Order: sequence, then C-alpha cells, then structure tokens
Amino acid sequence: MAHLNLFVVLVASLVCFTLAEEKYTTKFDNFDVDKVLNNNRILTSYIKCLLDEGNCTNEGRELRKVLPDALKTDCSKCTEVQKDRSEKVIKFLIKNRSTDFDRLTAKYDPSGEYKKKIEKFDSEKAAAAKH
Repeated sequence: MAHLNLFVVLVASLVCFTLAEEKYTTKFDNFDVDKVLNNNRILTSYIKCLLDEGNCTNEGRELRKVLPDALKTDCSKCTEVQKDRSEKVIKFLIKNRSTDFDRLTAKYDPSGEYKKKIEKFDSEKAAAAKH
C-alpha cells in the first residue's frame, strides 16, 4: 500500500500536466488513463521519459516537471479526480510493472523521505477504514 500512494504523483501528473496557482490544472481530468495503462508502448514511453531514458512528448515533459512538486507537497495541489486516478496507476504499476515502479521510486524518492510520509498516510487511512 505504501507503494500505492508514493506514486500517486505519477497519475496526478498524467492527469494534470501543468501547475495552477493553488491546484494542478483540471484540463487533463478527462485524460484516458486506461488507454495508457492498456497500451504497453505508450506506457513505456511515459516511463522512459520520466527516467530520462527516452524522448518526451510535451505532456511527458510537463509530467516530469510536476512530479517532484507533487511529491514535495504530498499531492496537496491534486484534485480528488487526480488522486483517484493516481491510485489506479500506482496499483497497476505495482502489479504489472513492478520493476519500472521501483526504478521510478528510486529516481524520485532516493532518500525514502516521501515513502515514509506515504506509509504514515496509509496507516492512518487503514485505521480510518476500520472504524
């Protein structure tokens, strides 16, 4: 579960590629996440872009720019739609592309700082769900 929220940022970024003053833009809230997840070529392209291993589309470049901020702010600028889609992408990556997920985590959270915050959040979320 800790991996799930750690990468909330990835999906939030896929859904919202540019920053607004208070929240990330909702311009991409209708972004077809399933289309990306179900197309290995497109998903691989986004992953390579984020890892600086391949070319980026304009959206990929913006995603790469937003991701560190989203981690730093605990996705506080994400909308609920973006958070929900982020969770979906994270679950998918953990289940189907765990090596890529680990590589992304190593790049964007090498110290484990954000992972600790996410683990705390997961624990609190699990405790709240029990009540």
